Amino acid sequence: MKRVLFVCVENANRSQMAEAFARMHGGARVEALSAGSRPSGVINPKAIRFMAERGYDLSTHGSKSLDQAGGEFDAVVTMGCGDACPWVPAKQRVDWALPDPRDMDDDGYRAVRDDIEARVIALLGTL
Repeated sequence: MKRVLFVCVENANRSQMAEAFARMHGGARVEALSAGSRPSGVINPKAIRFMAERGYDLSTHGSKSLDQAGGEFDAVVTMGCGDACPWVPAKQRVDWALPDPRDMDDDGYRAVRDDIEARVIALLGTL
C-alpha cells in the first residue's frame, strides 16, 4: 500500500479534496491523508458541497495538524502553501501551487476541484 499526504495551510479545502480523490481513485492500494500547517479545525462547507457533487461525503473528515499525520510517505504533495509547509519525510515531494478556492465563486471553486482530481489521478499513476 502506498501512503500519500496532501498538505495545505488550513486543511479545509484543497488538501481535503485531494485526500478524497486519492481515496476514490486509489482504492485499497492507497492510504491517503491530509493535514495543515495551521489547521482551521473545520472543513469549508463549500468543499463539502462540491465534493458531494462527485459523490463523496467530506463532512466525515476533520481538519488535522501535520503532527497527526506521522510516519513516512511515498508522496507528499503541498498545495502552494510555501514557507508554511514544513518538511515531511517522503520518497517523492511535489508542490502543486494551487490557488486557495476558499473565497472563489462556484465556477472557480469547481475548476480548482477538477484540477485537483486530474492531478491526483496523474500522481496515483506514478506511485
